[in-house]
Amino acid sequence: MNRKSDNVTKGAERAPNRSLFYAMGYTKEELERPLIGVVSAHSEIVPGHIHLDKIAEAVKAGIRSAGGTPIQFPAIGVCDGIAMGHIGMKYSLASRELIADSVETMTIAHQLDGLVLVPNCDKIVPGMIMAAVRMDIPAVVCSGGPMLAGKWGGEEVSLSKMFEAVGANKAGMMSDCELEACEQSVCPGCGSCAGMYTANSMNCLSEAIGIALPGNGTIPAVSGRRVMLAKRAGAAIMDMVNKGITARQIVNQKSLENAIACDMALGCSSNSVLHLLAIANEAGSPIELKTFNEISAKVPNLCHLAPAGHTHIQDLDAAGGIRAVQAELLKGGYIDGSAITVTGKTVAENASGAKILDEGSIRPLSNPYSETGGLQILWGNLAPEGCVVKRSAVAPEMLTHTGRARVFNSEDEAIAAIYGGKIVDGDVVVIRYEGPKGGPGMREMLNPTSALAGMKLDKTVALITDGRFSGASRGASIGHVCPEAADGGVIGLVEEGDQIEIDIPAAKITLLVSDEELAKRDANRVFPEPNIKTGWLSRYAKQVSGANFGAIMK
Repeated sequence: MNRKSDNVTKGAERAPNRSLFYAMGYTKEELERPLIGVVSAHSEIVPGHIHLDKIAEAVKAGIRSAGGTPIQFPAIGVCDGIAMGHIGMKYSLASRELIADSVETMTIAHQLDGLVLVPNCDKIVPGMIMAAVRMDIPAVVCSGGPMLAGKWGGEEVSLSKMFEAVGANKAGMMSDCELEACEQSVCPGCGSCAGMYTANSMNCLSEAIGIALPGNGTIPAVSGRRVMLAKRAGAAIMDMVNKGITARQIVNQKSLENAIACDMALGCSSNSVLHLLAIANEAGSPIELKTFNEISAKVPNLCHLAPAGHTHIQDLDAAGGIRAVQAELLKGGYIDGSAITVTGKTVAENASGAKILDEGSIRPLSNPYSETGGLQILWGNLAPEGCVVKRSAVAPEMLTHTGRARVFNSEDEAIAAIYGGKIVDGDVVVIRYEGPKGGPGMREMLNPTSALAGMKLDKTVALITDGRFSGASRGASIGHVCPEAADGGVIGLVEEGDQIEIDIPAAKITLLVSDEELAKRDANRVFPEPNIKTGWLSRYAKQVSGANFGAIMK
């Protein structure tokens, strides 16, 4: 069987290439085996990645035991929590493209036969998958696993509680001593933050798509089962290489729609929309925003993990994990059980025998949280090309809301007003020029949403932005407004005091201003100067597409 690695290991003309492998200590026997890239995002700046050296070592052991030669190389990764609330967040989403490009570069430059992708946090997971499907190479995702929930105030807590505590402190509802005690308690150790935030959303959806082994999304980072999973991932990639199973055979229209269905049942981060759109584009199976609403209209929401509820990923794991969710969705005919996965088996075969072990964490189809899914796409004159809300994390009384616009041209201006007590019940906070192009980089707005939640305003105040929200955000937080302000979108024409009508069940968002008035405003529109004028982010701003296409590079 011809392998890609033959291009660097076989024949007299490749003697110079082999000599460089020998310089690193590889043996002749190792070079006769498939060369498998182990892409590790291990670093000492991301709690979700601090332990990935151990996971990568277990993956390499699995590859060796199955007859391959593992070759590890690194990937970068931004910790969204540490980058939150300052200029660093502009680099987070944009780094997804760097990660995809660098994985492609290393894989093709060195002619590797397959990849085990070892990410854990937000942009790193989709970035690696995008590279795998772009190259259509055998690939398995093996994430680092979720952090355990912390304990504070007699309850299980996670990072969203910490951000909300800041708002409570600013409002005088929490003392400085309590704030310090909270920050020492919410994140007890390594792993991706414990709620259904973006990292865990993408790790669960990797499993739902079929490009990760069962358990990938939910087995805790500190569990011995996580190390076992890594060894099995190493064995799985060898099986794929030997059978010629490649990423696009797994990631396609069928599996992507399965992932969207699981997304709706789980109540994943709104960021999952961006990433699934981008992965679909790279896989050559593009999906449209309307597909999310079509699936959401059919698939019930079965889970309310933090921040929507009080359960965490460890509870989802104990309740049966993604396999149990898939088994339940198969009963209703909501997913296609014939889709192939990296196990070499179908979704239905993987989910066989799985069942819900705790209905407090996964509800059955007969008793869902809602008959519709956890995400909703809204359209209207304010967002003619769509926007996204995590419906499952919106209080019932905020599903419909009309209020006066409070307009800010950056997150920084908005958070200053919130901390300053200038936002009151009924307001609709509009944060613009934070989109992929205008930000640039489409910053997450966890600080504003958490401040409002901490101040007990999350059930009376809505937020709308052409930026995006963290998976840890809750409330009527509506992001990804398209077109964005920097691209001439109507959100750039909103004025202080305008009335905005939100109707999430009807999938509508309306600026209650006449077309004639908007045309007058548009004629006098003045765009602000770009925020970033140098470095690679300035190039990114010129090439990035709208959020409705997944903020992919043109």
